[in-house]
Amino acid sequence: MSNQWTPESWRNKTIRQVPTYFDTEALKSVEEDLQSFPPLVFAGEARSLKKKLADVAAGRAFLLQGGDCAESFSEFHPNNIRDTFKVLLQMAVVLTFGANRPVVKVGRLAGQFAKPRSSDTEVVDGVELPSYRGDIINGFDFTEEARVPDPKRMLTAYSQAASTLNLLRAFAQGGYADLHQVHRWNMGFVASRPQGERYKEMADRIHDALAFMEACGVNSNNAPEMSKTDFYTSHEALLLNYEQALTRVDSTSGAYYDTSAHMLWIGDRTRDPDEAHVEFLSGVANPIAVKAGPTQTPENLLRLLDKLNPENEEGRMTVICRFGAGEVEKHLPALIRKIEAEGRNVVWSCDPMHGNTIKSSTGYKTRPFDRILAEVREFFMVHKAEGTHAGGVHFEMTGKDVTECLGGAFEVTEELLSDRYHTACDPRLNANQALELAFLIAEMLKDERGRGELAATAS
Repeated sequence: MSNQWTPESWRNKTIRQVPTYFDTEALKSVEEDLQSFPPLVFAGEARSLKKKLADVAAGRAFLLQGGDCAESFSEFHPNNIRDTFKVLLQMAVVLTFGANRPVVKVGRLAGQFAKPRSSDTEVVDGVELPSYRGDIINGFDFTEEARVPDPKRMLTAYSQAASTLNLLRAFAQGGYADLHQVHRWNMGFVASRPQGERYKEMADRIHDALAFMEACGVNSNNAPEMSKTDFYTSHEALLLNYEQALTRVDSTSGAYYDTSAHMLWIGDRTRDPDEAHVEFLSGVANPIAVKAGPTQTPENLLRLLDKLNPENEEGRMTVICRFGAGEVEKHLPALIRKIEAEGRNVVWSCDPMHGNTIKSSTGYKTRPFDRILAEVREFFMVHKAEGTHAGGVHFEMTGKDVTECLGGAFEVTEELLSDRYHTACDPRLNANQALELAFLIAEMLKDERGRGELAATAS
């Protein structure tokens, strides 16, 4: 980390994708309030995640990262949190069963309130207003009043994030995540569909295995890992006023941690090594991710790693690739070869959502399921060819039965998009589509595991 770094040194750098607050006194007051609030997560939890991500980078585990495109103040409800957590548990069980390796579970939850935009303004019916940048900044309603950035929204974001984290910790550690509950995770609208049946069959096999283990004396009392799970949170560190205000010095290590989440990432629009977002995250000790789109070059990625992880710490860096279906083979091999040649430690993860967004004939922004799956397949194929690990996946999804992404086994057509199109920003996989994708990825992981076992036998 740079000797010149301080929690506010980002303020001297060029910054993109941030609002202009007109009431600077109100902004200062909110920042001071946040600085006095308790941390949302703890340094020890972030260190624990970093260790698990080191296992992912080495091929001993797999990263599952998913959740809302942008959390909404209006949709804040315990049932929504529970259902998203439940689907992530289902996906993790499917992936663990297929890969025979631990799955590190990281939610886009409890802080994913800010979104980058392609334009500072938007025009509707000839009226031009500032773009909606997420509930932590301004309102979704297309009115002048709603679109004015309001710093007090950061206080609401903190409050909802704290409540969400309390509930997630209770679910993860309080028995809800017990493998004996594996059947109960199947939600009604999923259970009646093909993926629900496949999940039930797998859950039956897990139940039989648990019964055998209990007969042998292994149960939740002497193997607590069976009754609880570790679950971590993440979001894009976009609104640096909020991130700085929640940055604390860890009393045990003396290092700075951004206590707004366990893991933070830098988006494809804000990843310039000389600008504010990279500057800020270079100084906090959390696990960090950076998005890599089609414009990312091997040289620039190496500069980012030099800035964000100069000591090449294991588990510190994740590269989230987002190229679009049909583009992975064009862009990813050069990045992998450069990082491998330099001996850098990274987790390679695939975001198949952002490069596959289209506009339907009915006017809705959507993402075709077949293109999402195609990008994941290409990601695995490139890593197979390069002899490296496809370390994880990063999805925008929800536990709600929405109709925002086209396709899947229970076909969502263009005509059905309007039925339950609830997102305030980008389209999300529904629970059924997310579970279907998990089964398909499990097959890829099983194939990778088989190749690894074959190679080990040959050697």
